[in-house]
Amino acid sequence: MSVPMKWWHLLFAAPALLLAGAPAQAESLRCSGGIAAEGDSRVAVVYKCGQPLLQDTFCAPVFYGSFLHPVPQPFANAYVPCQQVDEWLYERGPGNLVATVRFRLGKVQSITYGRSPQ
Repeated sequence: MSVPMKWWHLLFAAPALLLAGAPAQAESLRCSGGIAAEGDSRVAVVYKCGQPLLQDTFCAPVFYGSFLHPVPQPFANAYVPCQQVDEWLYERGPGNLVATVRFRLGKVQSITYGRSPQ
């Protein structure tokens, strides 16, 4: 009994499609006091990793809709305030990339690595 050719394609394509839809791995930051990860509070990150080398705080625009449109300026100033974002920079020693930890609403939103701050 032969199986139609299209079923063979589905047999091999289905696992690939399932893997493509899997969520991306979140970055974490290994420190002497533990591992800082997405969702950690600022206090938890300081406890695990110590004080950062540099800190920056800025007001990020608020977006709406599925296409990530920023709220228009007249409404943004009057009705929708910007969202405070904190970025902390950790120097991880010779031969290691610097880590930038971004906080939104007091929790780690992302951790990125690079040769220099972004």
